[in-house]
Amino acid sequence: MSTIVAIEKNGKACIAADSLTTFGDIRQSNEYDRTSEKILQHEDSYIGIVGCAAHHLVMKHVLEREDSDIALNSAFDVYKTFLALHPVLKQEYYLNPKDDDEDAYESTRIDALILNKQGIFGVYSLREVFEYKKFWAIGAGAEIALGALYAMYDRTDDVELMAQTAIEASAEFHTSSALPLTKYCMQLEQ
Repeated sequence: MSTIVAIEKNGKACIAADSLTTFGDIRQSNEYDRTSEKILQHEDSYIGIVGCAAHHLVMKHVLEREDSDIALNSAFDVYKTFLALHPVLKQEYYLNPKDDDEDAYESTRIDALILNKQGIFGVYSLREVFEYKKFWAIGAGAEIALGALYAMYDRTDDVELMAQTAIEASAEFHTSSALPLTKYCMQLEQ
Protein backbone atom coordinates (compact mmCIF):
# COMPACT_ATOMS: atom_id res chain seq x y z
CA MET A 1 0.00 0.00 0.00
CA SER A 2 1.12 3.57 -0.54
CA THR A 3 0.53 7.02 0.90
CA ILE A 4 -1.33 9.76 -0.95
CA VAL A 5 -2.04 13.29 0.28
CA ALA A 6 -4.05 16.22 -1.05
CA ILE A 7 -4.02 19.78 0.27
CA GLU A 8 -5.89 22.95 -0.62
CA LYS A 9 -5.28 26.43 0.71
CA ASN A 10 -5.86 29.97 -0.56
CA GLY A 11 -7.07 28.81 -3.98
CA LYS A 12 -4.14 26.46 -4.59
CA ALA A 13 -4.08 22.68 -4.32
CA CYS A 14 -1.61 19.81 -4.56
CA ILE A 15 -1.78 16.00 -4.60
CA ALA A 16 1.27 13.82 -3.96
CA ALA A 17 2.10 10.13 -3.62
CA ASP A 18 5.03 7.94 -2.77
CA SER A 19 6.32 5.38 -5.29
CA LEU A 20 6.66 2.09 -3.41
CA THR A 21 4.88 -1.10 -4.43
CA THR A 22 4.86 -4.02 -2.02
CA PHE A 23 4.01 -7.67 -2.49
CA GLY A 24 3.88 -9.12 1.01
CA ASP A 25 7.36 -8.64 2.41
CA ILE A 26 8.85 -7.71 -0.98
CA ARG A 27 9.46 -3.98 -1.52
CA GLN A 28 9.58 -2.93 -5.17
CA SER A 29 10.95 0.59 -5.42
CA ASN A 30 10.89 2.75 -8.52
CA GLU A 31 14.48 1.65 -9.11
CA TYR A 32 12.97 -1.64 -10.35
CA ASP A 33 9.41 -0.60 -11.26
CA ARG A 34 8.85 1.52 -14.39
CA THR A 35 5.20 1.99 -13.41
CA SER A 36 5.52 3.28 -9.85
CA GLU A 37 3.18 6.24 -10.45
CA LYS A 38 0.17 6.16 -8.09
CA ILE A 39 -1.70 9.17 -9.52
CA LEU A 40 -3.79 9.01 -12.69
CA GLN A 41 -5.07 12.01 -14.60
CA HIS A 42 -8.56 12.18 -16.08
CA GLU A 43 -9.47 15.48 -17.71
CA ASP A 44 -8.87 18.11 -14.99
CA SER A 45 -8.82 15.58 -12.14
CA TYR A 46 -5.95 13.73 -10.49
CA ILE A 47 -6.85 10.38 -8.93
CA GLY A 48 -4.51 8.79 -6.39
CA ILE A 49 -5.24 5.12 -5.71
CA VAL A 50 -3.99 2.94 -2.85
CA GLY A 51 -4.41 -0.75 -2.16
CA CYS A 52 -4.07 -3.58 -4.64
CA ALA A 53 -1.58 -2.80 -7.42
CA ALA A 54 -4.12 -4.08 -9.98
CA HIS A 55 -6.46 -1.17 -9.15
CA HIS A 56 -4.17 1.25 -10.94
CA LEU A 57 -4.25 -0.61 -14.27
CA VAL A 58 -7.98 -1.30 -14.00
CA MET A 59 -8.79 2.36 -13.29
CA LYS A 60 -6.44 3.52 -16.05
CA HIS A 61 -8.25 1.26 -18.50
CA VAL A 62 -11.69 2.37 -17.29
CA LEU A 63 -10.74 6.05 -17.62
CA GLU A 64 -9.49 5.51 -21.17
CA ARG A 65 -12.62 3.67 -22.33
CA GLU A 66 -14.80 5.66 -24.69
CA ASP A 67 -18.00 4.36 -23.06
CA SER A 68 -16.94 5.54 -19.58
CA ASP A 69 -19.19 8.17 -18.06
CA ILE A 70 -16.83 9.62 -15.47
CA ALA A 71 -17.92 12.72 -13.53
CA LEU A 72 -15.78 13.91 -10.62
CA ASN A 73 -16.88 17.52 -10.02
CA SER A 74 -18.81 17.03 -6.78
CA ALA A 75 -19.08 14.46 -4.01
CA PHE A 76 -22.38 13.24 -5.47
CA ASP A 77 -20.87 13.00 -8.99
CA VAL A 78 -18.02 10.93 -7.58
CA TYR A 79 -20.50 8.69 -5.75
CA LYS A 80 -22.61 8.15 -8.90
CA THR A 81 -19.46 7.40 -10.91
CA PHE A 82 -18.24 4.76 -8.46
CA LEU A 83 -21.75 3.32 -8.13
CA ALA A 84 -21.94 2.86 -11.91
CA LEU A 85 -18.38 1.56 -11.95
CA HIS A 86 -19.01 -1.25 -9.43
CA PRO A 87 -20.88 -3.67 -11.75
CA VAL A 88 -18.34 -2.96 -14.49
CA LEU A 89 -15.50 -3.85 -12.12
CA LYS A 90 -17.24 -7.11 -11.19
CA GLN A 91 -18.32 -8.20 -14.67
CA GLU A 92 -15.50 -6.99 -16.90
CA TYR A 93 -12.50 -6.81 -14.56
CA TYR A 94 -13.39 -9.75 -12.25
CA LEU A 95 -13.37 -7.77 -9.03
CA ASN A 96 -13.83 -9.99 -5.99
CA PRO A 97 -16.11 -7.75 -3.86
CA LYS A 98 -15.95 -9.96 -0.75
CA ASP A 99 -13.97 -7.89 1.70
CA ASP A 100 -15.80 -8.44 4.99
CA ASP A 101 -19.08 -10.31 5.41
CA GLU A 102 -20.13 -7.79 8.07
CA ASP A 103 -20.15 -4.89 5.59
CA ALA A 104 -23.59 -3.72 4.57
CA TYR A 105 -22.58 -3.37 0.90
CA GLU A 106 -20.25 -5.04 -1.55
CA SER A 107 -16.82 -3.48 -1.56
CA THR A 108 -15.02 -2.02 -4.58
CA ARG A 109 -11.87 -2.54 -2.48
CA ILE A 110 -10.61 0.80 -3.84
CA ASP A 111 -9.59 3.79 -1.75
CA ALA A 112 -8.72 6.95 -3.65
CA LEU A 113 -8.13 10.67 -3.28
CA ILE A 114 -9.32 12.89 -6.11
CA LEU A 115 -8.10 16.43 -6.63
CA ASN A 116 -9.60 18.76 -9.18
CA LYS A 117 -10.54 22.43 -9.50
CA GLN A 118 -13.58 21.82 -7.31
CA GLY A 119 -11.55 20.46 -4.39
CA ILE A 120 -10.50 17.24 -2.65
CA PHE A 121 -12.68 14.12 -2.61
CA GLY A 122 -11.96 10.90 -0.75
CA VAL A 123 -13.51 7.67 -2.05
CA TYR A 124 -13.57 4.54 0.08
CA SER A 125 -14.28 0.88 -0.60
CA LEU A 126 -18.02 0.95 0.17
CA ARG A 127 -18.43 3.96 -2.12
CA GLU A 128 -18.34 6.41 0.75
CA VAL A 129 -17.36 9.82 -0.62
CA PHE A 130 -16.12 12.73 1.48
CA GLU A 131 -15.23 16.25 0.41
CA TYR A 132 -12.31 17.64 2.40
CA LYS A 133 -11.84 21.31 3.24
CA LYS A 134 -8.12 21.58 4.05
CA PHE A 135 -6.23 18.34 3.48
CA TRP A 136 -6.43 14.58 3.75
CA ALA A 137 -4.27 11.48 3.42
CA ILE A 138 -5.00 7.85 2.59
CA GLY A 139 -2.98 4.66 2.54
CA ALA A 140 -0.51 2.91 4.77
CA GLY A 141 1.29 6.03 5.96
CA ALA A 142 -1.84 8.20 6.24
CA GLU A 143 -1.57 8.73 9.99
CA ILE A 144 1.99 10.01 9.69
CA ALA A 145 1.14 12.19 6.70
CA LEU A 146 -1.93 13.64 8.46
CA GLY A 147 0.23 14.57 11.43
CA ALA A 148 2.72 16.35 9.18
CA LEU A 149 -0.09 18.18 7.34
CA TYR A 150 -1.72 19.24 10.59
CA ALA A 151 1.58 20.57 11.94
CA MET A 152 2.28 22.58 8.79
CA TYR A 153 -1.14 23.80 7.63
CA ASP A 154 -1.33 26.99 9.72
CA ARG A 155 2.40 27.67 9.37
CA THR A 156 2.69 27.97 5.57
CA ASP A 157 0.61 28.72 2.49
CA ASP A 158 2.83 26.54 0.27
CA VAL A 159 0.65 23.52 -0.61
CA GLU A 160 3.45 21.95 -2.65
CA LEU A 161 5.81 22.08 0.34
CA MET A 162 3.12 20.60 2.61
CA ALA A 163 2.45 17.73 0.18
CA GLN A 164 6.15 16.97 -0.22
CA THR A 165 6.82 17.09 3.53
CA ALA A 166 3.87 14.80 4.35
CA ILE A 167 5.00 12.15 1.84
CA GLU A 168 8.62 12.46 3.00
CA ALA A 169 7.52 11.94 6.63
CA SER A 170 5.50 8.88 5.65
CA ALA A 171 8.43 7.46 3.68
CA GLU A 172 10.77 8.07 6.61
CA PHE A 173 8.63 6.32 9.24
CA HIS A 174 6.33 3.81 7.50
CA THR A 175 7.61 0.57 5.96
CA SER A 176 5.01 0.68 3.15
CA SER A 177 6.00 4.11 1.78
CA ALA A 178 9.16 5.18 -0.04
CA LEU A 179 10.57 8.01 -2.11
CA PRO A 180 10.75 9.39 -4.68
CA LEU A 181 7.38 11.09 -4.72
CA THR A 182 5.24 12.52 -7.48
CA LYS A 183 3.06 15.59 -7.13
CA TYR A 184 0.66 17.67 -9.16
CA CYS A 185 -0.49 21.17 -8.24
CA MET A 186 -3.25 23.41 -9.56
CA GLN A 187 -5.35 26.51 -9.01
CA LEU A 188 -8.85 25.87 -7.62
CA GLU A 189 -12.02 27.45 -8.94
CA GLN A 190 -13.31 30.18 -6.67
